[in-house]
Amino acid sequence: MDEEVIPILRVEDAVASVAWYERLGFATRWEHRFEPGLPAFVEVARGGVRLFLSEHTGDARPDTLVYLRVRDVDVIASEFGVQAKDVPWAREIELRDPDGNRLRIGTPA
Repeated sequence: MDEEVIPILRVEDAVASVAWYERLGFATRWEHRFEPGLPAFVEVARGGVRLFLSEHTGDARPDTLVYLRVRDVDVIASEFGVQAKDVPWAREIELRDPDGNRLRIGTPA
């Protein structure tokens, strides 16, 4: 097994959050609830990048910052109607998901 880190992001509404992450090119891999009506725990993936989205209040807190490297940040910037900026290490944008989690997304310089 390869070792990896998978950030867990707190979300209020997993369905709405998954729809937002789909705009970034993520797709749902699986969803778990202990019982119907209980909080959801969802894995979304984009290529080899995975995130856990959790409705469980103790798992994480909003305003987390995750850095995502992509091949072409301008495609994502266009999808979200924002302008990418050049910094010494990359071309970047910063977005907030529906729950206030921050995603800094960049293409290396």
